[in-house]
Amino acid sequence: MRTTRTTRTTSTAGTSQAAPTSGALSAGARAGAPGSPLRNRRPRRRTLAAVAGAGALLMVTGCGAADMTKQSSPFANAHGAKTVTLSVQSWVGAQANVAVAQYLLEHELGYRVDTVQVDEVPAWDALSQGRVDAILEDWGHPDQEARYVKDKKTIVNGGGLGVTGHIGWFVPTYFAKEHPDVTNWKNLNKYASQLKTAESGGKGQLLDGSPSYVTNDKALVKNLKLNYQVVFSGSEAAQITQMKQFAKQKKPFLSYWYQPQWLFKKVPMTEVKLPPYKEGCDADPDAITCAYPKTPLQKYLNADFAHDGGEAAAFLKNFHWTTEDQNEVSLLIAEQKLTPDQAAKKWIDRHRSTWKAWLPK
Repeated sequence: MRTTRTTRTTSTAGTSQAAPTSGALSAGARAGAPGSPLRNRRPRRRTLAAVAGAGALLMVTGCGAADMTKQSSPFANAHGAKTVTLSVQSWVGAQANVAVAQYLLEHELGYRVDTVQVDEVPAWDALSQGRVDAILEDWGHPDQEARYVKDKKTIVNGGGLGVTGHIGWFVPTYFAKEHPDVTNWKNLNKYASQLKTAESGGKGQLLDGSPSYVTNDKALVKNLKLNYQVVFSGSEAAQITQMKQFAKQKKPFLSYWYQPQWLFKKVPMTEVKLPPYKEGCDADPDAITCAYPKTPLQKYLNADFAHDGGEAAAFLKNFHWTTEDQNEVSLLIAEQKLTPDQAAKKWIDRHRSTWKAWLPK
């Protein structure tokens, strides 16, 4: 069982801060004293009393559906409130989506925005229960779509993000140029000895990120009879650190990776061709022997929010940008170390004609 802590941040135009995590608000905050987090916020039609008792609760993932009823934002799905709660996943591309949407919701439409960091599957549970209002980047979760969109009808599709995602196995291009046949999965065992690490137990290493991500890699290694060990780095950031270190030393590596992703601009990589994807070839997760599909990334909204969310819901349905747009913001956050708010503002200043089309008429 793997545990992670839910992170909640709240912000209004021009401010961003951690939400209170335990106990009551300080006397100064309750009174709106100078310098308190409540003093300079715009008026809004919702009491903050719910925040006072909202603890930073431990979220258990990987052992069935998490109970999100006590773990996510107290601000989501409240009728008549000028607030929006967005789920933000751990990878930088998802953070880029939320950063731009949040900035525009705050500065152009006057909303208060709350964000909740939560793993992919528990985010669906939270969305269904109305604890968050929207997921802006989903890579495909058929079981959750069947349960919540088709059966319970508590979630609705909010339209395409405009970005097509693709997961695959990649080697650094400098290694592929030296060994062109490594880009065919049938030849991977030939290079297992060159790709082994201290963590891979004498086998070649297939570097993955977080176990919570969409991954078929353990089944693929087993079913394709590859002499490799899947090694989880734990997060996108940790995986990037390892790949950049390998690249700096010009060492070979084999990694689960995905597009769009800003790292390709810094570390050129070449995809290893797995057996081609065909519709239904991944129906049995234990028997998979095919590549990952190309996935048009989707947005999903809580059904009540989609109906009653006013300008915010209309804006999020209209939110639609390109791979290049997302990578531009991601690079500002990950490589240039801008805050998400700063990166969003920089992109917004450069692309006025793009985001103007998202605003409700």
